[in-house]
Amino acid sequence: MLGFLSNDLSIDLGTANTLIYMRDKGLVLNEPSVVAIRQDRAGGMKSVEAVGLEAKRMLGRTPANITTIRPLKDGVIADFTTTEKMLQFFIKKVHQHHWFRPSPRVVVCVPCGATQVERRAIRESVAGAGARKVYLIEEPMAAAIGAGLPVDEPKGAMVLDIGGGTSEVAVLSLNGIVYSASVRIGGDKFDDAIINYVRRNYGMLIGEATAERIKFEIGSAYPGRELREVEVKGRNLAEGVPRSFTLNSNEILEALQEPLFGIIGAVKTALEQTPPELGADVAERGIVLTGGGALLRDLDRLIMEETGAPVVIADDPLTCVARGGGRVLELIDKHGSDFLAME
Repeated sequence: MLGFLSNDLSIDLGTANTLIYMRDKGLVLNEPSVVAIRQDRAGGMKSVEAVGLEAKRMLGRTPANITTIRPLKDGVIADFTTTEKMLQFFIKKVHQHHWFRPSPRVVVCVPCGATQVERRAIRESVAGAGARKVYLIEEPMAAAIGAGLPVDEPKGAMVLDIGGGTSEVAVLSLNGIVYSASVRIGGDKFDDAIINYVRRNYGMLIGEATAERIKFEIGSAYPGRELREVEVKGRNLAEGVPRSFTLNSNEILEALQEPLFGIIGAVKTALEQTPPELGADVAERGIVLTGGGALLRDLDRLIMEETGAPVVIADDPLTCVARGGGRVLELIDKHGSDFLAME
């Protein structure tokens, strides 16, 4: 009975953001994967203070009795209990009926590099949050379906999904993954690279939120014609006092070199390992970029120059994985869960 009143969901459980796609309603939730936990005096009870956007605003700004946790690291669960609490909150939030506990069928997108133990942790977390049936699908497959690629044809399609914790590269054909690789480099590594660069070159300490703002405003993967600048405030490590200074886009380009070439290395390896017939299809159709990392300015130009293959950025790359999972739910009703390599 509860199943009939619950809407089927597709969850893109990301390191940086959790997105939920609801059948027939589209994307209903896009919030940071952050939980703020309040602990009462001297090791007392722990309770959830805030989840999602509200908790993200508290990052780096909390008193001693509140800690902000990002329960996912590198695309997999690092804190089991907190993830379950976060999912319960999100699933309840997207179901309007508050007088009963929702019990939907859920498709969860997992990194292709996740081990069996990590997959079981994700499955148990989602089941503990109230799902009556849990399907797992690999992120690149969901991203390709969400980007509108014809994955059921005997033709090769290549997807590069750059998330917050991992970047996944995969070659797909006939509803299956021919080659996939996952590198633990993503948006978080870009932020860390900016923090380290500023510390090394300016002797200033900045927080994660500031690094993310710098990345959005002036970050780029390829030298541009115009030089963009941003004013940043941080703590001077030598004097111990707050100071403001200016960064430009060329400096950020230099800071991002290492993580960017880690991703390009994975793409080149994928192209080397792809069977020649599928490789020819990829050369013709191009590599499709999805995930939040695809929004980094001129990333497509860099990959195009390094690999020689055409590169296309998917429409609305941030939501591709969640939308693909939603489409999979519809396909499960049509063909059953055996037609895709699902668990």
